Amino acid sequence: MTARIVADDAGGRAIAAGVLREGGVVALPTDTVYGIAVALATPGGIERLYRAKKRPLDKAVMLLLDDAAQAARAGRITPAAAALAAACWPGGLTVIVPQRPDVPWPAVLTGGSATIGLRVPDHDAPRTLARSVGPLPTTSANVSGVPEATDAAGIVAQLGDAIDLVLDGGPAPGGLASTIVDCTGAQPTILRVGAVPAETVAAILADAGIDLAEG
Repeated sequence: MTARIVADDAGGRAIAAGVLREGGVVALPTDTVYGIAVALATPGGIERLYRAKKRPLDKAVMLLLDDAAQAARAGRITPAAAALAAACWPGGLTVIVPQRPDVPWPAVLTGGSATIGLRVPDHDAPRTLARSVGPLPTTSANVSGVPEATDAAGIVAQLGDAIDLVLDGGPAPGGLASTIVDCTGAQPTILRVGAVPAETVAAILADAGIDLAEG
């Protein structure tokens, strides 16, 4: 059955939270592109995200969070990650941090690594859902290798019945994807330059007395 579309308002977000709790896959707006998300507790839910995208299982999926406090419950926040989060969240920055030993994540979420990617987006929809349901494994709302869908109709056209609900927030803002910084080592490394310029990342870390690895 083709995915249902509801408006991104209080009622729509309540419906989306219910679909997530019931194990469904929801497409939701963010501050960059639309994403598809599933509740962490859903058996086989992350695998559903991969199937919807036709994406290999060895690629990690990031968690979208409500705030920095939720991040600390999801991973081990290093000094570099803390400095970057304080300066850039909510916003277009993803930090890669070590997994907490007391919070084991499914290998399919992390690509089998001992790290986890975390982001607090500058958009109320994913943050509200993460506050309600918990950290959301999320990936872009498109079939792998195909440009991201920019609105609800495009999402349904690409993903069809592979998802259950689209939270329609209008056209995606677009722009650059999040900058990804690996904060697991003594010197953080930029893995992808995006919404936050490399110079800004370096300046934030320098203010915290941390050197950015040369890449």
